[in-house]
Amino acid sequence: MEILSYLLAALIGISLGLIGAGGSILTVPVLVYLVGVDPVLATAYSLFVVGSTALVGGFQNFRKGLVDLKTVLVFGAPAIVTVYFTRAFVLPSVPETLLSSGGFEVSKGTALLVLFAVLMIATSLSMLREGKSAELDRLEGRRRTPLILAEGVGVGFVTGLVGAGGGFLIIPALVLLAGLEMKLAIGTSLLIIAAKSLIGFAGDIQTGREIDWLFLMTFTGFSIVGIFVGTRLTRKIDGAKLKKGFGWFVLAMGIYMILRETLAF
Repeated sequence: MEILSYLLAALIGISLGLIGAGGSILTVPVLVYLVGVDPVLATAYSLFVVGSTALVGGFQNFRKGLVDLKTVLVFGAPAIVTVYFTRAFVLPSVPETLLSSGGFEVSKGTALLVLFAVLMIATSLSMLREGKSAELDRLEGRRRTPLILAEGVGVGFVTGLVGAGGGFLIIPALVLLAGLEMKLAIGTSLLIIAAKSLIGFAGDIQTGREIDWLFLMTFTGFSIVGIFVGTRLTRKIDGAKLKKGFGWFVLAMGIYMILRETLAF
């Protein structure tokens, strides 16, 4: 299972390289269901894996001139502060058992997985919407700084809770609110994901969470190899078709996670 998890780590990187998002959507389920990592710890690992991989991809896009540094600062600053605060203070304050009545119990880990699954389903539905890209293209060019700041806070909070990089939330926001062209939005989102994910992981370290560094670095290494592959594949693969196929996969995974966690009661 661990070997399979490393292969899937490469797939996480490929996803980030191809469509600028999707890494954490795969990371948390792989870590929890294949490797057996505790759900809360898995969200921390996800931040490091996705953050490190996105940093490599973001640097590649920066060299190509596909990163808007001003937007990275405007969107990234509130997201970074929020995700760090959430990981360092909010999440540790949540009790391990949220609800207990008779034989019925809801743990923090289970609640996080269900919340993550709901996010997966919402993400998949947005990916499967017909005409989404065309709609975004028509709205490029408008910049709404106050809304960008608010979106940064919202994405930072979601990232802090479930360890999701939030690429599928960030990219539409960069197009709709920051007025970026789609390719520029993808490159910019990778640097934002990298900054807030790695800072969020620093919040976990501050809480004294025990980290298996050998496994984490190996898993991350495979993911980084994947993003190089994904970047090269962008020249040969139809991104729209890939996004739709990935959307169906994410939808199936989200439904599976909800059924698994709720039926466990």
